[in-house]
Amino acid sequence: MGKQSWKPGNMLYPVPAVLITVADLKGNANIFTVAWTGTVCSDPPMVSISVRPERYSHQMLEETGEFVINLTTKELAFATDYCGVKSGRDTDKIQDMNLTLLPGEQVKAPLLKESPVNIECRVEETLRLGTHDMYLARVVAVHAEEAYMDEKGRFALEKADPIAYSHGTYFTLGEKLGTFGYSVKKHTS
Repeated sequence: MGKQSWKPGNMLYPVPAVLITVADLKGNANIFTVAWTGTVCSDPPMVSISVRPERYSHQMLEETGEFVINLTTKELAFATDYCGVKSGRDTDKIQDMNLTLLPGEQVKAPLLKESPVNIECRVEETLRLGTHDMYLARVVAVHAEEAYMDEKGRFALEKADPIAYSHGTYFTLGEKLGTFGYSVKKHTS
């Protein structure tokens, strides 16, 4: 069996499905789903999100230059999908999904209480790329839910049952295969 050749496209899957919270200068908040997000640098800590200019929250991002990445879980999967297909122009998604917002420490954008991890971000550069604008942002604060700390004080996100998005479908992450470096770790008998 061979490989088919397709036209160029985005086939980098799975990706994280995160909920982004934003606020405008008047304090109006919105939440929306982004699957095009990622780490771009560890020192300084930097992330990116890509957003279509026609999205309701785009103007809020442009106005404040701030947002919060809220990691999602199996429990948040329905709300994650809903916040990706409904527009804040038409409905209050926070109220519709019974979500709770908390004030950010460093940014005007709120945190999503139901998320196990909230990453406060401040935009440093915007790249106008075509269908999407990419926001390169510095991480200015991180909040982790204490319920997911293990007995050694390590944050165990896997206990929250995080989800990923792959070509139109949401998935939980599944079984653990190994930890970083397990392929070269010396085994003792």
